[in-house]
Amino acid sequence: MAPFHSHLFLPLLLLFCLSSPSTSLATSVCVIGSGIGGSSLSFFLQNQTAIPTSDLSIRVFERRGRIGGRTAPVNLSGDLFNAGASIIHGKNLHAVRFAELLGLDQVEPNGADWLGIWDGSGFVFKTLKPPPDSSSAIWKWLYGVADALLLVKRYGLSLSRMQGVVKDLLEKFMLFYVEPEKRPIFKTVEEMLKWNGLYALSQITLEEVLIHADLSARLISELVTVITRINYGQSVSMSGLAGAVALAGSNADLWTVKGGNWLLAKGLLELTNPTLHLHEGIESISDKGDHYLLTSDKGKEYECDVTVVATPLDEVNITFVPPVSIPHRRMQHTYTTFIRGLLNPKYFGLSSVEDIPDLVGTLETPNVSFSSVSILKKYDERDFAYKIFSRSELDDTLLDQLFSVRRDTIRIDWPAYPHYKAPEKFAPFLLDERHLYYINTFESAASCIETSAVAAENVARLIISRLLQSSTEQDIKPLPTSQEILHTDL
Repeated sequence: MAPFHSHLFLPLLLLFCLSSPSTSLATSVCVIGSGIGGSSLSFFLQNQTAIPTSDLSIRVFERRGRIGGRTAPVNLSGDLFNAGASIIHGKNLHAVRFAELLGLDQVEPNGADWLGIWDGSGFVFKTLKPPPDSSSAIWKWLYGVADALLLVKRYGLSLSRMQGVVKDLLEKFMLFYVEPEKRPIFKTVEEMLKWNGLYALSQITLEEVLIHADLSARLISELVTVITRINYGQSVSMSGLAGAVALAGSNADLWTVKGGNWLLAKGLLELTNPTLHLHEGIESISDKGDHYLLTSDKGKEYECDVTVVATPLDEVNITFVPPVSIPHRRMQHTYTTFIRGLLNPKYFGLSSVEDIPDLVGTLETPNVSFSSVSILKKYDERDFAYKIFSRSELDDTLLDQLFSVRRDTIRIDWPAYPHYKAPEKFAPFLLDERHLYYINTFESAASCIETSAVAAENVARLIISRLLQSSTEQDIKPLPTSQEILHTDL
Protein backbone atom coordinates (compact mmCIF):
# COMPACT_ATOMS: atom_id res chain seq x y z
CA MET A 1 0.00 0.00 0.00
CA ALA A 2 1.24 3.46 -0.81
CA PRO A 3 2.02 5.66 2.24
CA PHE A 4 -0.95 7.63 3.55
CA HIS A 5 -0.28 11.31 4.10
CA SER A 6 -2.45 12.24 7.05
CA HIS A 7 -1.77 15.99 7.11
CA LEU A 8 -4.97 16.66 5.15
CA PHE A 9 -7.02 14.98 7.86
CA LEU A 10 -5.76 16.73 10.98
CA PRO A 11 -8.12 16.35 13.93
CA LEU A 12 -10.63 19.10 14.26
CA LEU A 13 -9.67 19.23 17.91
CA LEU A 14 -7.14 21.86 16.80
CA LEU A 15 -10.03 24.16 15.92
CA PHE A 16 -11.82 24.15 19.22
CA CYS A 17 -11.34 25.28 22.82
CA LEU A 18 -13.30 22.64 24.71
CA SER A 19 -14.25 23.20 28.31
CA SER A 20 -13.58 19.52 28.93
CA PRO A 21 -11.61 17.11 26.74
CA SER A 22 -13.84 14.28 27.91
CA THR A 23 -17.05 15.91 26.65
CA SER A 24 -19.42 13.13 25.55
CA LEU A 25 -21.52 13.72 22.49
CA ALA A 26 -23.23 10.45 21.64
CA THR A 27 -24.60 11.24 18.20
CA SER A 28 -26.50 9.29 15.56
CA VAL A 29 -25.88 10.47 12.01
CA CYS A 30 -28.08 9.38 9.10
CA VAL A 31 -26.65 9.81 5.60
CA ILE A 32 -28.83 9.56 2.50
CA GLY A 33 -26.69 8.38 -0.42
CA SER A 34 -23.69 6.05 -0.70
CA GLY A 35 -21.76 7.84 -3.43
CA ILE A 36 -18.54 9.77 -2.98
CA GLY A 37 -20.31 12.47 -0.96
CA GLY A 38 -21.86 10.08 1.55
CA SER A 39 -18.88 7.73 1.82
CA SER A 40 -16.30 10.50 2.25
CA LEU A 41 -18.52 12.22 4.83
CA SER A 42 -18.51 8.99 6.83
CA PHE A 43 -14.71 8.97 6.60
CA PHE A 44 -14.27 12.61 7.60
CA LEU A 45 -16.64 12.28 10.56
CA GLN A 46 -14.61 9.40 11.93
CA ASN A 47 -11.14 10.71 11.11
CA GLN A 48 -11.40 14.48 11.36
CA THR A 49 -13.37 14.93 14.51
CA ALA A 50 -13.03 15.90 18.14
CA ILE A 51 -15.76 13.41 19.04
CA PRO A 52 -14.55 9.92 19.98
CA THR A 53 -15.47 7.40 17.28
CA SER A 54 -17.27 5.34 19.91
CA ASP A 55 -19.75 8.21 20.34
CA LEU A 56 -20.66 8.28 16.62
CA SER A 57 -23.30 6.02 15.14
CA ILE A 58 -23.59 6.36 11.35
CA ARG A 59 -26.25 4.92 9.08
CA VAL A 60 -26.02 5.16 5.29
CA PHE A 61 -29.16 4.71 3.20
CA GLU A 62 -28.95 3.76 -0.47
CA ARG A 63 -32.10 3.34 -2.56
CA ARG A 64 -30.27 1.21 -5.11
CA GLY A 65 -28.82 -2.22 -4.54
CA ARG A 66 -25.24 -1.04 -4.97
CA ILE A 67 -22.99 1.58 -3.47
CA GLY A 68 -21.05 4.26 -5.33
CA GLY A 69 -23.80 6.52 -6.67
CA ARG A 70 -22.80 7.95 -10.04
CA THR A 71 -19.40 6.22 -9.99
CA ALA A 72 -21.02 2.84 -10.65
CA PRO A 73 -19.41 0.48 -13.19
CA VAL A 74 -21.05 -1.24 -16.15
CA ASN A 75 -20.38 -4.80 -17.25
CA LEU A 76 -19.95 -4.98 -21.02
CA SER A 77 -19.32 -8.49 -22.29
CA GLY A 78 -17.58 -9.43 -19.06
CA ASP A 79 -15.42 -6.31 -18.75
CA LEU A 80 -16.07 -3.58 -16.16
CA PHE A 81 -15.93 0.06 -17.28
CA ASN A 82 -16.69 3.33 -15.50
CA ALA A 83 -20.26 4.25 -16.38
CA GLY A 84 -20.30 7.57 -14.56
CA ALA A 85 -17.45 9.67 -13.20
CA SER A 86 -14.47 8.36 -15.18
CA ILE A 87 -11.46 10.61 -14.58
CA ILE A 88 -9.70 12.21 -11.62
CA HIS A 89 -7.22 15.08 -11.80
CA GLY A 90 -3.76 14.60 -10.36
CA LYS A 91 -4.31 17.57 -8.03
CA ASN A 92 -7.57 16.19 -6.63
CA LEU A 93 -5.85 15.55 -3.33
CA HIS A 94 -8.74 13.98 -1.43
CA ALA A 95 -9.20 11.34 -4.13
CA VAL A 96 -5.44 10.82 -4.30
CA ARG A 97 -5.24 10.32 -0.53
CA PHE A 98 -8.27 8.02 -0.50
CA ALA A 99 -6.69 5.82 -3.16
CA GLU A 100 -3.42 5.68 -1.22
CA LEU A 101 -5.16 4.90 2.05
CA LEU A 102 -7.26 2.14 0.50
CA GLY A 103 -4.37 0.63 -1.46
CA LEU A 104 -6.06 1.27 -4.82
CA ASP A 105 -3.93 1.49 -7.94
CA GLN A 106 -4.01 4.62 -10.09
CA VAL A 107 -3.92 3.98 -13.82
CA GLU A 108 -4.09 6.18 -16.89
CA PRO A 109 -7.56 6.57 -18.39
CA ASN A 110 -8.31 4.95 -21.71
CA GLY A 111 -6.22 6.83 -24.24
CA ALA A 112 -7.55 9.84 -26.08
CA ASP A 113 -4.26 10.85 -27.67
CA TRP A 114 -5.82 10.76 -31.11
CA LEU A 115 -8.64 13.29 -31.28
CA GLY A 116 -10.94 14.09 -34.16
CA ILE A 117 -13.45 16.97 -34.15
CA TRP A 118 -16.58 16.07 -36.14
CA ASP A 119 -19.20 18.57 -37.33
CA GLY A 120 -21.72 16.06 -38.65
CA SER A 121 -20.43 16.01 -42.19
CA GLY A 122 -16.67 15.74 -41.81
CA PHE A 123 -13.67 16.13 -39.52
CA VAL A 124 -12.77 19.81 -39.15
CA PHE A 125 -9.58 18.88 -37.28
CA LYS A 126 -7.57 15.82 -36.27
CA THR A 127 -4.53 15.48 -34.10
CA LEU A 128 -1.78 13.20 -35.36
CA LYS A 129 -2.25 9.46 -35.04
CA PRO A 130 0.08 8.22 -32.27
CA PRO A 131 2.94 5.90 -33.22
CA PRO A 132 2.76 2.23 -32.17
CA ASP A 133 3.66 1.41 -28.56
CA SER A 134 6.74 -0.42 -29.85
CA SER A 135 8.16 2.80 -31.32
CA SER A 136 11.42 4.18 -29.98
CA ALA A 137 11.47 6.91 -27.36
CA ILE A 138 12.91 9.43 -29.82
CA TRP A 139 10.17 8.68 -32.33
CA LYS A 140 7.49 9.16 -29.66
CA TRP A 141 9.14 12.44 -28.66
CA LEU A 142 9.16 13.67 -32.24
CA TYR A 143 5.49 12.71 -32.55
CA GLY A 144 4.68 14.75 -29.43
CA VAL A 145 6.47 17.80 -30.81
CA ALA A 146 4.77 17.50 -34.20
CA ASP A 147 1.35 17.05 -32.60
CA ALA A 148 1.84 20.12 -30.39
CA LEU A 149 2.91 22.18 -33.40
CA LEU A 150 -0.20 21.06 -35.25
CA LEU A 151 -2.39 22.29 -32.40
CA VAL A 152 -0.51 25.58 -32.24
CA LYS A 153 -0.86 26.03 -36.00
CA ARG A 154 -4.66 25.77 -35.71
CA TYR A 155 -5.29 27.54 -32.40
CA GLY A 156 -2.25 29.72 -31.86
CA LEU A 157 -1.45 31.37 -28.53
CA SER A 158 -5.04 30.86 -27.40
CA LEU A 159 -3.97 27.40 -26.22
CA SER A 160 -1.59 28.99 -23.72
CA ARG A 161 -4.30 31.39 -22.55
CA MET A 162 -6.68 28.47 -22.03
CA GLN A 163 -4.08 26.76 -19.87
CA GLY A 164 -3.80 30.00 -17.92
CA VAL A 165 -7.51 29.82 -17.09
CA VAL A 166 -7.03 26.26 -15.83
CA LYS A 167 -3.91 27.18 -13.84
CA ASP A 168 -5.74 30.02 -12.09
CA LEU A 169 -8.62 27.67 -11.24
CA LEU A 170 -6.32 25.02 -9.78
CA GLU A 171 -4.35 27.52 -7.68
CA LYS A 172 -7.54 28.79 -6.07
CA PHE A 173 -9.03 25.31 -5.70
CA MET A 174 -5.90 24.15 -3.86
CA LEU A 175 -6.83 26.45 -0.96
CA PHE A 176 -9.44 23.84 -0.01
CA TYR A 177 -6.56 21.60 1.09
CA VAL A 178 -4.69 23.88 3.47
CA GLU A 179 -4.60 22.92 7.13
CA PRO A 180 -8.08 22.91 8.75
CA GLU A 181 -7.05 25.50 11.32
CA LYS A 182 -6.37 27.91 8.45
CA ARG A 183 -9.73 27.35 6.76
CA PRO A 184 -13.11 28.67 7.88
CA ILE A 185 -16.07 26.35 8.20
CA PHE A 186 -18.75 27.36 5.71
CA LYS A 187 -22.54 27.30 5.99
CA THR A 188 -23.06 28.25 2.33
CA VAL A 189 -21.45 27.53 -1.02
CA GLU A 190 -21.29 31.28 -1.71
CA GLU A 191 -19.10 31.81 1.37
CA MET A 192 -16.88 28.92 0.34
CA LEU A 193 -16.35 30.18 -3.22
CA LYS A 194 -15.90 33.81 -2.26
CA TRP A 195 -13.24 32.80 0.26
CA ASN A 196 -10.97 31.32 -2.42
CA GLY A 197 -11.94 33.68 -5.23
CA LEU A 198 -13.99 31.31 -7.42
CA TYR A 199 -17.47 32.72 -6.88
CA ALA A 200 -17.32 35.23 -9.74
CA LEU A 201 -16.79 32.39 -12.24
CA SER A 202 -20.11 30.85 -11.23
CA GLN A 203 -21.98 34.04 -12.10
CA ILE A 204 -20.96 34.33 -15.77
CA THR A 205 -20.79 31.92 -18.68
CA LEU A 206 -17.70 30.01 -19.71
CA GLU A 207 -17.81 31.80 -23.05
CA GLU A 208 -17.60 35.16 -21.25
CA VAL A 209 -14.68 33.90 -19.15
CA LEU A 210 -12.76 32.77 -22.24
CA ILE A 211 -13.49 35.88 -24.29
CA HIS A 212 -12.23 37.96 -21.36
CA ALA A 213 -9.08 35.78 -21.38
CA ASP A 214 -8.67 36.62 -25.09
CA LEU A 215 -9.19 33.13 -26.48
CA SER A 216 -9.90 32.92 -30.19
CA ALA A 217 -13.39 32.22 -31.50
CA ARG A 218 -12.08 29.13 -33.29
CA LEU A 219 -10.65 27.59 -30.11
CA ILE A 220 -13.88 28.30 -28.19
CA SER A 221 -16.18 26.95 -30.90
CA GLU A 222 -14.08 23.85 -31.58
CA LEU A 223 -11.76 22.45 -28.92
CA VAL A 224 -13.41 24.04 -25.87
CA THR A 225 -16.87 23.06 -27.11
CA VAL A 226 -15.72 19.46 -27.59
CA ILE A 227 -14.40 19.43 -24.01
CA THR A 228 -17.57 20.81 -22.42
CA ARG A 229 -19.79 18.47 -24.45
CA ILE A 230 -17.74 15.44 -23.35
CA ASN A 231 -17.31 16.38 -19.68
CA TYR A 232 -20.67 18.02 -18.96
CA GLY A 233 -22.83 17.42 -22.02
CA GLN A 234 -23.27 21.18 -22.40
CA SER A 235 -22.06 24.08 -24.51
CA VAL A 236 -19.82 27.03 -23.70
CA SER A 237 -22.93 28.88 -22.52
CA MET A 238 -22.67 26.87 -19.27
CA SER A 239 -21.56 28.71 -16.15
CA GLY A 240 -17.88 29.60 -16.01
CA LEU A 241 -16.75 27.72 -12.91
CA ALA A 242 -18.10 24.35 -14.01
CA GLY A 243 -16.78 25.05 -17.50
CA ALA A 244 -13.30 25.75 -16.16
CA VAL A 245 -13.45 22.46 -14.22
CA ALA A 246 -14.32 20.75 -17.51
CA LEU A 247 -11.20 22.28 -19.09
CA ALA A 248 -9.09 21.05 -16.16
CA GLY A 249 -10.46 17.56 -16.85
CA SER A 250 -8.95 17.59 -20.34
CA ASN A 251 -5.26 17.91 -19.58
CA ALA A 252 -2.61 15.22 -19.29
CA ASP A 253 -2.50 14.90 -15.47
CA LEU A 254 -5.44 12.51 -15.20
CA TRP A 255 -5.96 9.08 -13.67
CA THR A 256 -8.62 6.56 -12.76
CA VAL A 257 -8.86 3.77 -10.21
CA LYS A 258 -7.93 0.33 -11.48
CA GLY A 259 -11.13 -1.67 -11.30
CA GLY A 260 -13.37 1.41 -11.35
CA ASN A 261 -13.74 4.67 -9.43
CA TRP A 262 -16.66 3.21 -7.48
CA LEU A 263 -14.01 1.37 -5.41
CA LEU A 264 -13.27 4.68 -3.65
CA ALA A 265 -16.78 4.79 -2.18
CA LYS A 266 -16.76 1.06 -1.49
CA GLY A 267 -13.42 1.24 0.30
CA LEU A 268 -14.34 4.28 2.40
CA LEU A 269 -17.54 2.62 3.59
CA GLU A 270 -15.72 -0.62 4.39
CA LEU A 271 -13.10 1.38 6.30
CA THR A 272 -15.59 3.36 8.38
CA ASN A 273 -18.10 0.53 8.68
CA PRO A 274 -21.39 2.44 9.05
CA THR A 275 -24.67 0.56 9.19
CA LEU A 276 -25.50 0.26 5.49
CA HIS A 277 -29.09 0.04 4.24
CA LEU A 278 -29.12 -1.03 0.58
CA HIS A 279 -32.38 -1.09 -1.39
CA GLU A 280 -33.83 1.36 1.12
CA GLY A 281 -34.70 4.89 0.09
CA ILE A 282 -35.83 7.66 2.40
CA GLU A 283 -39.28 9.11 1.69
CA SER A 284 -39.63 11.71 4.44
CA ILE A 285 -37.54 13.62 6.98
CA SER A 286 -39.42 15.17 9.92
CA ASP A 287 -37.91 17.50 12.50
CA LYS A 288 -39.16 16.35 15.91
CA GLY A 289 -37.38 19.05 17.89
CA ASP A 290 -34.63 16.99 19.51
CA HIS A 291 -34.17 14.54 16.64
CA TYR A 292 -35.16 13.82 13.04
CA LEU A 293 -37.53 11.00 12.14
CA LEU A 294 -36.70 9.35 8.82
CA THR A 295 -39.29 7.16 7.12
CA SER A 296 -38.08 4.74 4.46
CA ASP A 297 -39.79 3.17 1.48
CA LYS A 298 -39.81 -0.07 3.47
CA GLY A 299 -42.13 1.51 6.02
CA LYS A 300 -39.42 1.67 8.67
CA GLU A 301 -38.65 4.67 10.89
CA TYR A 302 -35.27 5.85 12.17
CA GLU A 303 -34.42 8.49 14.78
CA CYS A 304 -31.33 10.55 13.95
CA ASP A 305 -29.63 13.43 15.76
CA VAL A 306 -28.04 14.57 12.50
CA THR A 307 -29.33 14.03 8.95
CA VAL A 308 -27.19 14.55 5.85
CA VAL A 309 -28.55 14.47 2.31
CA ALA A 310 -25.73 13.20 0.08
CA THR A 311 -27.68 12.80 -3.14
CA PRO A 312 -29.12 15.42 -5.51
CA LEU A 313 -32.56 16.42 -4.24
CA ASP A 314 -33.49 17.13 -7.85
CA GLU A 315 -33.82 13.41 -8.63
CA VAL A 316 -35.45 12.03 -5.45
CA ASN A 317 -38.84 12.64 -3.90
CA ILE A 318 -38.22 13.32 -0.22
CA THR A 319 -40.83 15.11 1.86
CA PHE A 320 -39.43 17.49 4.48
CA VAL A 321 -41.45 18.42 7.58
CA PRO A 322 -41.31 21.35 7.94
CA PRO A 323 -40.58 22.09 4.25
CA VAL A 324 -37.16 23.32 3.18
CA SER A 325 -36.61 25.97 0.53
CA ILE A 326 -33.89 25.49 -2.07
CA PRO A 327 -33.39 27.05 -5.53
CA HIS A 328 -34.82 25.13 -8.47
CA ARG A 329 -32.19 23.14 -10.30
CA ARG A 330 -32.48 20.86 -13.32
CA MET A 331 -30.16 17.91 -13.73
CA GLN A 332 -28.49 17.35 -17.07
CA HIS A 333 -29.17 13.79 -18.24
CA THR A 334 -26.33 12.19 -20.12
CA TYR A 335 -27.20 9.09 -22.11
CA THR A 336 -24.26 6.71 -22.11
CA THR A 337 -24.21 3.90 -24.64
CA PHE A 338 -21.65 1.10 -24.34
CA ILE A 339 -21.07 -1.04 -27.41
CA ARG A 340 -18.91 -4.05 -28.14
CA GLY A 341 -18.40 -4.07 -31.90
CA LEU A 342 -16.88 -2.04 -34.71
CA LEU A 343 -17.50 1.51 -35.89
CA ASN A 344 -18.58 2.00 -39.50
CA PRO A 345 -15.97 4.19 -41.28
CA LYS A 346 -18.49 5.06 -44.03
CA TYR A 347 -20.57 6.97 -41.45
CA PHE A 348 -17.60 9.36 -41.09
CA GLY A 349 -16.84 9.47 -44.80
CA LEU A 350 -13.75 7.27 -44.38
CA SER A 351 -12.65 4.09 -46.10
CA SER A 352 -11.10 2.25 -43.16
CA VAL A 353 -11.91 1.93 -39.46
CA GLU A 354 -8.20 2.55 -38.83
CA ASP A 355 -8.71 6.15 -39.99
CA ILE A 356 -11.25 6.89 -37.22
CA PRO A 357 -9.64 8.69 -34.25
CA ASP A 358 -9.75 7.00 -30.84
CA LEU A 359 -11.85 9.90 -29.53
CA VAL A 360 -14.37 11.64 -31.74
CA GLY A 361 -15.72 14.85 -30.22
CA THR A 362 -18.51 16.84 -31.83
CA LEU A 363 -19.52 20.46 -32.30
CA GLU A 364 -22.70 22.32 -31.38
CA THR A 365 -24.52 21.68 -34.65
CA PRO A 366 -28.10 20.41 -35.07
CA ASN A 367 -27.11 17.51 -37.35
CA VAL A 368 -24.94 15.79 -34.72
CA SER A 369 -26.73 13.20 -32.56
CA PHE A 370 -23.98 12.41 -30.07
CA SER A 371 -21.46 14.34 -28.01
CA SER A 372 -18.58 11.89 -28.32
CA VAL A 373 -17.58 8.34 -29.11
CA SER A 374 -14.38 6.84 -27.71
CA ILE A 375 -12.54 3.54 -27.60
CA LEU A 376 -12.50 1.86 -24.18
CA LYS A 377 -10.67 -1.32 -25.12
CA LYS A 378 -9.23 -2.95 -28.22
CA TYR A 379 -9.64 -6.74 -28.41
CA ASP A 380 -8.41 -7.15 -31.98
CA GLU A 381 -8.44 -5.23 -35.25
CA ARG A 382 -12.19 -5.69 -35.70
CA ASP A 383 -13.42 -5.90 -32.11
CA PHE A 384 -13.54 -2.91 -29.76
CA ALA A 385 -15.42 -1.65 -26.70
CA TYR A 386 -16.80 1.88 -27.16
CA LYS A 387 -18.49 4.52 -25.01
CA ILE A 388 -20.85 7.09 -26.54
CA PHE A 389 -22.16 10.20 -24.78
CA SER A 390 -25.32 11.87 -26.04
CA ARG A 391 -28.05 14.24 -24.82
CA SER A 392 -30.84 11.89 -25.85
CA GLU A 393 -31.17 8.15 -26.26
CA LEU A 394 -29.65 6.76 -29.44
CA ASP A 395 -32.06 4.40 -31.21
CA ASP A 396 -31.12 1.20 -32.99
CA THR A 397 -31.50 2.77 -36.43
CA LEU A 398 -28.80 5.34 -35.73
CA LEU A 399 -26.54 2.83 -34.00
CA ASP A 400 -26.79 0.48 -36.98
CA GLN A 401 -25.60 3.36 -39.17
CA LEU A 402 -22.80 4.28 -36.78
CA PHE A 403 -21.58 0.68 -36.35
CA SER A 404 -20.93 -2.02 -38.89
CA VAL A 405 -20.91 -4.63 -36.10
CA ARG A 406 -22.74 -4.58 -32.74
CA ARG A 407 -22.20 -7.60 -30.51
CA ASP A 408 -23.41 -6.08 -27.25
CA THR A 409 -25.20 -2.83 -26.42
CA ILE A 410 -25.91 -1.28 -23.00
CA ARG A 411 -27.78 2.00 -22.55
CA ILE A 412 -27.69 4.08 -19.36
CA ASP A 413 -29.59 7.29 -18.62
CA TRP A 414 -27.60 9.28 -16.04
CA PRO A 415 -28.82 12.35 -14.15
CA ALA A 416 -25.14 13.07 -14.32
CA TYR A 417 -24.72 16.69 -13.16
CA PRO A 418 -26.69 19.94 -12.96
CA HIS A 419 -27.62 21.84 -16.08
CA TYR A 420 -25.34 24.82 -15.59
CA LYS A 421 -26.73 28.27 -16.24
CA ALA A 422 -25.16 31.49 -15.01
CA PRO A 423 -25.68 33.13 -12.64
CA GLU A 424 -25.77 30.03 -10.44
CA LYS A 425 -27.84 29.99 -7.26
CA PHE A 426 -26.99 27.72 -4.35
CA ALA A 427 -28.90 25.99 -1.60
CA PRO A 428 -27.13 26.27 1.78
CA PHE A 429 -25.16 23.41 3.30
CA LEU A 430 -27.32 23.82 6.43
CA LEU A 431 -30.98 23.47 5.46
CA ASP A 432 -32.44 24.42 8.85
CA GLU A 433 -31.30 25.89 12.14
CA ARG A 434 -30.37 22.53 13.65
CA HIS A 435 -28.70 19.56 11.98
CA LEU A 436 -30.11 19.00 8.50
CA TYR A 437 -27.31 19.21 5.93
CA TYR A 438 -27.03 19.03 2.14
CA ILE A 439 -23.72 18.05 0.51
CA ASN A 440 -24.84 18.10 -3.12
CA THR A 441 -25.64 21.79 -3.18
CA PHE A 442 -21.96 22.22 -4.12
CA GLU A 443 -22.67 20.53 -7.45
CA SER A 444 -24.21 23.80 -8.62
CA ALA A 445 -20.64 25.12 -8.65
CA ALA A 446 -19.10 22.07 -10.34
CA SER A 447 -19.71 18.35 -10.25
CA CYS A 448 -17.01 15.68 -10.03
CA ILE A 449 -15.62 13.18 -7.57
CA GLU A 450 -13.35 15.74 -5.92
CA THR A 451 -15.93 18.49 -5.49
CA SER A 452 -18.16 15.95 -3.71
CA ALA A 453 -15.31 15.11 -1.33
CA VAL A 454 -14.47 18.79 -0.74
CA ALA A 455 -18.11 19.54 0.08
CA ALA A 456 -18.36 16.47 2.32
CA GLU A 457 -15.30 17.52 4.30
CA ASN A 458 -16.76 20.97 4.90
CA VAL A 459 -20.10 19.49 5.98
CA ALA A 460 -18.32 17.11 8.37
CA ARG A 461 -16.49 20.05 9.92
CA LEU A 462 -19.74 22.01 10.11
CA ILE A 463 -21.52 19.13 11.85
CA ILE A 464 -18.80 18.71 14.46
CA SER A 465 -18.42 22.44 15.08
CA ARG A 466 -22.16 22.85 15.66
CA LEU A 467 -22.35 19.80 17.92
CA LEU A 468 -19.45 21.09 19.99
CA GLN A 469 -20.88 24.61 20.14
CA SER A 470 -24.13 23.23 21.49
CA SER A 471 -22.29 21.30 24.21
CA THR A 472 -19.96 24.06 25.39
CA GLU A 473 -20.06 27.79 25.78
CA GLN A 474 -16.85 28.18 23.84
CA ASP A 475 -16.90 29.68 20.35
CA ILE A 476 -14.84 28.59 17.36
CA LYS A 477 -11.62 30.52 17.15
CA PRO A 478 -11.53 33.19 14.40
CA LEU A 479 -9.83 31.92 11.28
CA PRO A 480 -7.74 33.78 8.69
CA THR A 481 -9.08 34.69 5.26
CA SER A 482 -7.75 33.14 2.09
CA GLN A 483 -5.78 36.31 1.35
CA GLU A 484 -3.72 35.70 4.49
CA ILE A 485 -2.68 32.23 3.32
CA LEU A 486 -2.35 32.68 -0.43
CA HIS A 487 1.37 31.98 -0.14
CA THR A 488 0.93 28.82 1.93
CA ASP A 489 3.25 26.09 0.68
CA LEU A 490 0.93 23.56 -0.94
